[in-house]
Amino acid sequence: MAKKILAVTACPTGIAHTYMAAEAIEKAGKEKGIEVKVETRGSVGVENGLTEEEIRDAHAIILAVDTDADESRFEGKPVVYSTVAKAIKSAPELIDEALAKKASSADYVDQVQGLKQERSSQRKGPYKHLMNGVSAMIPLVVAGGILIALSFLFGGIDVEGSLASALMEIGGASAFALMVPILAGFIAYSIADKPGLAPGLVGGMLASSGGSGFLGGIVAGFLAGYLAKFFKDYIKLPKNLEGLKPILIIPVLATLTTGLLMIYVLGKPMGSIMTGLENWLTGLNSGNAVFLGLILGAMMAFDMGGPVNKAAYAFATGLLASNLYEPMAAVMAAGMTPPLGLWLATLIRKNKFTKEERDAGKAAGVLGISFITEGAIPFAAADPFRVIPSLMVGSAVTGALSMVVGAELRAPHGGIFVLAIPNAVSSLLLYFIAIVIGTVITAVMVSLLKKDVGTATLENTAKKAS
Repeated sequence: MAKKILAVTACPTGIAHTYMAAEAIEKAGKEKGIEVKVETRGSVGVENGLTEEEIRDAHAIILAVDTDADESRFEGKPVVYSTVAKAIKSAPELIDEALAKKASSADYVDQVQGLKQERSSQRKGPYKHLMNGVSAMIPLVVAGGILIALSFLFGGIDVEGSLASALMEIGGASAFALMVPILAGFIAYSIADKPGLAPGLVGGMLASSGGSGFLGGIVAGFLAGYLAKFFKDYIKLPKNLEGLKPILIIPVLATLTTGLLMIYVLGKPMGSIMTGLENWLTGLNSGNAVFLGLILGAMMAFDMGGPVNKAAYAFATGLLASNLYEPMAAVMAAGMTPPLGLWLATLIRKNKFTKEERDAGKAAGVLGISFITEGAIPFAAADPFRVIPSLMVGSAVTGALSMVVGAELRAPHGGIFVLAIPNAVSSLLLYFIAIVIGTVITAVMVSLLKKDVGTATLENTAKKAS
């Protein structure tokens, strides 16, 4: 099978050198008889974009970039790094270097990461755009939440002292203040590329200052993105003036329109909805808290990183901007128990699992303590009708217990490693017990429902024979 090389070119201005480098790489590939596809990331956005399928099948990737190229999508693939200038001058050498690369073998953890990337590639439309916004927001939430927790450590609950106040200003007044604008900005960026970023950020800032929170930010992001895309697609200019569209015309028109709609039309209704949601969550009695925890927990285990799981996670993460931390605690605990429960099951009922599955259970345990729910996917895929209900029951119980004990989590990721940070989690002991209980329930249910390896093998043989 002929080797295929993919490349990405991007210079800071995104005008001339981006396309010169692309042309040089394509020419070099043609001269060597190698199939090459080049994605350009210029001033008008991404053109000739690389698909997940193409990335999966490629022998190697050439990154001739002087700016962001969304490198995370190439994780696990051989990559050749270069500047744009080097690609223009030495494209044949880059092709040779890429051809000389060797692909690495995949283990269980690589398999899980591959499943995550495969699911990411299946995201389309609004769901994909929302997840892009959430993923861009998460580092701010993590950094802000941990810094706020540290401010309580050094200054107490009233945050007294210069260091504690500085940490609170960095984490709360700055990082958390950027959450909603970044959420909206990158939703818009996902829809319309660079021209959508400015109106999305401004719309998100208006949502934040107007009291409509993460719900308003989501609305602002989609509004700004589709407005920017509309202007990008339908405003036609002479070729020599096209460069003005992404840096002047589209940002101004989309920002103005988004801003006016957020202030005069959408801001107050979205603010009222958000206020109602906050009041309901802060006023939950124990019965309602159990119900919410059960729902969020079951959602986290239902598809282990799929759309339902991500919907629960996005809901909890968005509420952090409104200082509502209980749903986040429930969601992370419930997301840890599926792989942890399967790891425990492989230890206590070895006869239910093959040697390969028992070995995979060790990796699943590591992924579980790291809050990577996808670690359960290979087990669920092999026996969905027994494994998935077990995971959902264990996670639902964990989510409910977390809500009942009033556990609060200020960082939306990190798993067990976040628990060691003082004040990052409230009711720490009870929270830990909730995770343990859900893990045990999952393991026991899997052990009861799954058949012995020998029995399952005989049944499969009989089915094939019939």
